[in-house]
Amino acid sequence: MSKVENIKIFLMDVDGVLTDGKMFYFTDSNGVDHEFKAFNSQDGIGLIVLNKFGIITGIITGRESESVYQRAKALRMNYVYQGFLTKLWALDEILKKTSLDYENVCYMGDDFPDIPVLKKVGFAVCPSNSIKEVKKVCHYVTKRCGGDGAIREVCDIVIKSKKFYKDMAKGFETGIWPEKNVSSQIDNVLYSKWKKYP
Repeated sequence: MSKVENIKIFLMDVDGVLTDGKMFYFTDSNGVDHEFKAFNSQDGIGLIVLNKFGIITGIITGRESESVYQRAKALRMNYVYQGFLTKLWALDEILKKTSLDYENVCYMGDDFPDIPVLKKVGFAVCPSNSIKEVKKVCHYVTKRCGGDGAIREVCDIVIKSKKFYKDMAKGFETGIWPEKNVSSQIDNVLYSKWKKYP
């Protein structure tokens, strides 16, 4: 896929992409409600590998959740934009910070808020459980569903197209990475605290 060769950053939605779209809530003994999400471990390995080989990773999601930040931190992601239903704002901010162009972006989304971004980026992808309107604007639809390896499927496409595969396998064989205790530099932006746009 020629579109993949220019990819330098992989951004994604969360619900329905990094997860299967289900949301779980529980109330603690103090009566405080909490939300938690289930993430796919194979997706995680794929994202860590991309990070190791210099591909910037990040999240643009319409909801705000502490569990999303913690997952991004564990995967050493670079950008987390939460609470952004108008996702082009967040995308443009990330591109300014990285000095990259739309053609350098792979974005994965599954629903209406993702469509404006998908129409702009160089490699637009979606999981197989996406709505039909999203599938129509994407360059690639994964075989896997969101939360069930769809992210990993795209990571593998990027890894193989950029010839990272042999180095990745060697790294796991020799035990040289992923390194332990590597701090993650995350640009964590919450829309509710972001005053640039009305």
